Amino acid sequence: MRPTLIRADDIVETVRATLQYIAVYHAPDYLSHLIAAHGRERSPAARDAIGQILESARLAALGQRPVCQDTGMVTVFATLGQSVVIEGDRSLAELVDEGVRQAYRDAGNPLRASMVADPLFARRNTRDNTPAVTHVALVPGRALTLAIAAKGGGSENKARFTTLNPAASVADWVVATVEGLGAGWCPPGVISVGVGGSAEKAMLIAKAALMEDIDMSDLLARGPQSRAEEWRIDLYRRINALGIGAQGLGGLTTVVDVKLATYPTHAASLPVALVPQCAANRHAKVTLTGEGPVYLDPPDISRIPRIAAAAAGDAPRRVDLDRLTRAEMAQWQPGERLLLSGHILTARDAAHRRMAEMLARGEALPVSLKDRVVYYVGPVDPVGDEVVGPAGPTTSSRMDGYTQMVLDQGLLSMIGKAERGADTVERIAAAGATYLIAVGGAAVLVARAIRASRPVAFEDLGMEAVREFRVEDMPVTVAVDARGGSIHRLGPARWRGLATAVDAPVGRAGP
Repeated sequence: MRPTLIRADDIVETVRATLQYIAVYHAPDYLSHLIAAHGRERSPAARDAIGQILESARLAALGQRPVCQDTGMVTVFATLGQSVVIEGDRSLAELVDEGVRQAYRDAGNPLRASMVADPLFARRNTRDNTPAVTHVALVPGRALTLAIAAKGGGSENKARFTTLNPAASVADWVVATVEGLGAGWCPPGVISVGVGGSAEKAMLIAKAALMEDIDMSDLLARGPQSRAEEWRIDLYRRINALGIGAQGLGGLTTVVDVKLATYPTHAASLPVALVPQCAANRHAKVTLTGEGPVYLDPPDISRIPRIAAAAAGDAPRRVDLDRLTRAEMAQWQPGERLLLSGHILTARDAAHRRMAEMLARGEALPVSLKDRVVYYVGPVDPVGDEVVGPAGPTTSSRMDGYTQMVLDQGLLSMIGKAERGADTVERIAAAGATYLIAVGGAAVLVARAIRASRPVAFEDLGMEAVREFRVEDMPVTVAVDARGGSIHRLGPARWRGLATAVDAPVGRAGP
């Protein structure tokens, strides 16, 4: 029998098209579970956050723009049939990288390049998001299957690994670990657990399992049919009972599914990996059979309800950023929703590091931080008449080490996502400042509030340059008030254990 010949250009085009697809569309299985979570959510703050994610998903699909500004590090699990011949002299990894390059440089929908070539020293951006992380398995068959994911840094940074005593409870370790992750991985999402093999095998099977269909609603409806399904349901309920909720604001849904993958291991070992998946949940699987590139059909956008405008709770407080004072901020409460209008600055890790270096040399900063608000964001490049591309927040805890520096410069407030460290919260309160959060995964919705943008410092840093935005009715939530009250502490404490009110628990399911 003749081998299956797959053209190199077909692989490149399939990777390109798939990455563009998952950048724009949420997976339908995730959307259906998220819509259900919104319907049963009783926490006003969490319900509002889920509503913003859903509305932003609708806008992203309609406008063909990324659902999140962090368009991810590309990971590919390739299953190559042994009867397949790939045309040409380029390796499969090289073909994948070319597909990534074309997808991220697409003129009509450019995706944010986040990969740095040297992870330890220079950390210079590759500008095209290459290389991908490609894993290849050789199996019997006549096709090439590519499971393609684009994983954001916030959720990737929360992956965890441990080697337990064989008699230890994996479930208990998972629950304790998720409780300690904070909200930087952007819940509600999926938690995947890999058990067995070696250290690297446990991590690989956990990440691969994230790409399986979300089927928790089916399991709950029909009941578990195996010990593994019992274990997944038990973990799903125990994690949601933590009360972490959407964006860590406190609520009933932290995860929409829990995945489990296992592999034989040494008798003395119990390797366990935990990999979270954020609210973007970007992944798809395609199979090439030698008949040309593969294109995925767009999902039915009409399934996404228009619900963000109907968020529960009191009307948001409107804030004029250009006249904001510490006395006005002192009135804000943790969990209160605000609509910001006026001018804000942007800065991420690299910009903060450069400012610290300048101050250490006794140099003046290129832009004053006095009485300003800084937004932790690295937006996607704009297209057409856009002022800025999708511009959701990045994980704020990475800036904790610079907080005192910017407070000393007179900064009033910061905007990002997820919790701040305890020391940082104390420093914010001591300065009479505040910390606000935008919804991770609502990048298109946030970008619509940005009416003007101009670079003001460090343009060579690309997406990490300092910009000045003019915003109008930008939705945020007070995460840390001027007295040090934190919604990421108060919210989960309020909702802990209440998920059982909508989804009765089952008995423990073993290890």
